Formats: sequence, C-alpha cells, structure tokens
Amino acid sequence: MDATAPTGLDHQLKGAKRNVGLLAVAQAILGSGPPLAFSVGGLAGFQMLGADKSLATAPLTGFNVGVAVGAVVVAIASRYLGRRESLMLGALTGALGSALAAFALMKADFWLFAFSLMLMGLSGGFTQKIRFAAADASPTFYKGKAISWILAAGIVSAILGPQLAIWLKDALAPVTFAGAFLGLMPLLLCAIGVLFFLKLPTANQIKSGDQPVRPLREIVLTQRFLTGMICGISSYALMTFMMTGAPLAMVIGCGFSTDLATLGIQWHVIAMFAPSFFTGMLIGRFGAEKVVAAGLLILMSCAVIAHMGIALWNFWGALVLLGIGWNFGFIGATAIVASSYRPAEADKVQGFHDIILFSTVALSSFSSGKVFTAYGWSVMNLLIWPVTIVCLILVLLQLRAAARKVA
Repeated sequence: MDATAPTGLDHQLKGAKRNVGLLAVAQAILGSGPPLAFSVGGLAGFQMLGADKSLATAPLTGFNVGVAVGAVVVAIASRYLGRRESLMLGALTGALGSALAAFALMKADFWLFAFSLMLMGLSGGFTQKIRFAAADASPTFYKGKAISWILAAGIVSAILGPQLAIWLKDALAPVTFAGAFLGLMPLLLCAIGVLFFLKLPTANQIKSGDQPVRPLREIVLTQRFLTGMICGISSYALMTFMMTGAPLAMVIGCGFSTDLATLGIQWHVIAMFAPSFFTGMLIGRFGAEKVVAAGLLILMSCAVIAHMGIALWNFWGALVLLGIGWNFGFIGATAIVASSYRPAEADKVQGFHDIILFSTVALSSFSSGKVFTAYGWSVMNLLIWPVTIVCLILVLLQLRAAARKVA
C-alpha cells in the first residue's frame, strides 16, 4: 500500500490498481488505432482516387465523425450495458472497422474505406472514456496516479500504431496498407479479453454533486466556459488539420517515403502525450490560462518551423511542436472548461462541449485535404496564425477578468 494511502482502504486500493492496470493495457492496444489511421489514412485515400485528389482526407473525416458519435454512444451504452461491457463493445467495433478497412483497400473501394474508418473512430470515442473510468474506479488519493498510467499507455499507442503501418504495410502486396489494418484487428480483439476482467463501479456507485443544476445556456455563455471551449477546440482542430495534411505534404508533395512520414506522425503523437506527466503540475503552479497561452505560442513556433523549408527536419520538428502545443493548449483549455461547471452539471456540459469539439475536428480533417490540394502546404501553415492570435486575445481577456475579480 502507498505511504500516502489512508488506513482501512487496502482492499479498495488493491482493486483500483488492478482495474487501472487492465485499463492501461486496454488503452495501449485500443489507442493504437488512431495513430495508425492518421499515419496512412490520407495516403490510402489518395491512391484510390482518380484525377481529383481533394477528397483524400475524407476517410479521416469519417474517423473524426465516428469519434464524435462514439462520445455520445458510449454514454448511452454505459447506462444500459455497464461501463465494462460498453468498452468491450467499442473494442469489437474497432476490430470490425479495421478488418473492413483492409477489405476496402483490397477492393479499392474509397467510400467503403471511409465508412470503415468511421467505425474505427466510433471505437475511438469509446476509448476516450477509459481515463474517466480509471479515475472513477479509484479512491480520491489515487486518481492522479490512475490518470498518469492511462496517459503513459498513450505513449505505447503512439509507437505501436505507426510501427504496425511500417511493419505490415506491404504484408498483402500489391495492396498497400491493407496488411496494417488487418494486423490491428487481432490486437483489438485481445483488448476485449483484457477488459473482461474489469470490475468497475456502476454509475449509481459514483457520487454526484449536491449543488443545484443551472440551465445549460447559462453555463455555456459565461466568459470562462467560452474561452476554454474556443481555445480547446482551436488547439484540437489545428492539430488535426496539420497532422492530417502532413503525410500528404511529405509523400505526395516532397517525395519522402511513407516510412518517414509515418515516423513523423509517431513522434508527433508521442509529443502529444509525453508532456501530460507534468502539464497538470504546470497548471497547478501557473494557472490554466498561462499554460494555454504557452501552448498557443508553441503552435505558432510550429508554423515558423514549417515555413522555413520542406526538409525532413522541418516536417518532423513542426509535427513535434504541434503535438506539444496541442497538449498544453487542449489540456489547459479543458481545465478551464472543467472549472466553469458544477459536478452535477458535468454530463450535459461535457456532452455539449464534445459534440462541438469533434464536429469541428471532423470539419478540419476534411478541409485539410481540400486546402492542401488547392493551395499547398505553405498555405496550410498560414492558417495557424489568425486562429492562435484570436485565442491569445481571449486568454488575455480571461486573465484580466480574473485579476479584476480577485481585486
């Protein structure tokens, strides 16, 4: 038992550690789907299209639409099936989607491939809830460690997904990338076996807040909520926009190999998750608004590096900065949003936020291919500037409002 754990909670802590361990393994497996999809999804779509390549990123748009739908479906499934069963359903959906993606590639069916990635995205929406399941299954003094383990599993996913693309992209030659998606399927099925041993608390066993619930309109129109939501959505949308277009720019625009493009995405995803171990500490010390501002400045530096040239280091450097900027911007913005509502208001506010978030992210991934095909990589980088400047202004206004309130 941890030295900081209260006496009399040995059994509860032991069960929490067991659940968190299983959830971390499941996260490492299930979380490998998104980086695999984003590493090769746009390239696979590009090679199946005819002369008009502007829809190359439509399969990735389907993935993000699936995530948005999954964020809603998992809440419904958890209510009627239970949390463990809903997560198992999500893993099964991902396995079906990955198998269907391999089949679509072998048949050169672009729209079936887009649908299959939507199923994988639906599974990703379920996976998004794993960190909440780990926290809710843990006593208060262990919640921080529980979330850290889940975030650590995200780093494993960041390596596993792209490596599957590299190892198995030619496994079903001459059809490129089909082997990678087919190789993902048995891994996702293994995750179902891992999740089977979970013993999670039911929704009725999790305490809710006793404060009165305000109308949703009242909450979402506050300056604090709007600042957090706009900054978080902007950080996520910019990250998706650039991450989706980068493999196309590297392979189609500059002639780099798909392996180099995939490794770039791998380092990007590692950069997305690795700072999470100390982002919370930075928020506690400096405040969420300042961490968001730092993330926005890092996103600007991503644009600077990308503008400097089209060498390999420009792409990889920009992608790493893109991941770090997303981490600070999105996690800091999430902390701002989380402080704008009461515990009893969490479900409806989070649902409202996630619907807008993933709808915007889906639009950004779709527009990425359009902008790259029509204007090129350099114009994509320019779009970072107006978005980050607007967000910085909102953060400064929020900081000023908070200072006036303290005074």
